[in-house]
Amino acid sequence: MTVRVLLADDQDLLREPLAMMLARDERIEVAGSVASGDEAISFVRAHAVDVVLMDVRMPGTDGIAATAEVRSIRPDTKVIVLTTFDLDEYVFGAIRAGASGFLTKDATPLEVADAVIGVASGEAAMGAHAVAAMVGFVREGAAPSTASDAVASLSPREQEVLRLLATGAGNDVIAQRLFVSQNTVKTHVKAVLAKLGLPDRIHVVIWAYENGLRGPGGSHPHG
Repeated sequence: MTVRVLLADDQDLLREPLAMMLARDERIEVAGSVASGDEAISFVRAHAVDVVLMDVRMPGTDGIAATAEVRSIRPDTKVIVLTTFDLDEYVFGAIRAGASGFLTKDATPLEVADAVIGVASGEAAMGAHAVAAMVGFVREGAAPSTASDAVASLSPREQEVLRLLATGAGNDVIAQRLFVSQNTVKTHVKAVLAKLGLPDRIHVVIWAYENGLRGPGGSHPHG
């Protein structure tokens, strides 16, 4: 499967070389290259793309607002935020708006390509340290609520997977903790995402903390 990608960045010197490098990857088709959030929104209205690489800071409609609009227009389109800095309030805002993760602009072409392919497959473009930082951010800002009905819709094994996902655990860690294969974990993760109506595992972390979900052992993960 070829993944169709749109690049949105107001800096031509960054956007165009990245487009050329991604175009060399046989797994990826560069569907378009635009210089603003408004242009990204217009492009997505007119053309189906699998992944948008979105600069988080652009004049006019910024990456956060553009991400929310893209996800509203085409819920199946995934967004990866591009930022000069590491995690900050802009990145968190974009993830809350529906982005599936972020990359810093010093990422290598291979890292960007792998992130695009991963996100298109339902993974999240975010390292373990970033997940941990995001957990802390959500914990500080979220008002706990209940999600008993949603959790009750999951099987007991899916509930175990959900609680481990809430810690930012990868498939390998979940497989070890539950004594199952990684393929089995992937099946459970897909079921959890579908039943909770969430796009990817990053949003599981956000959902879990916003709904006061406790991690394994009865305490919040990482704390």
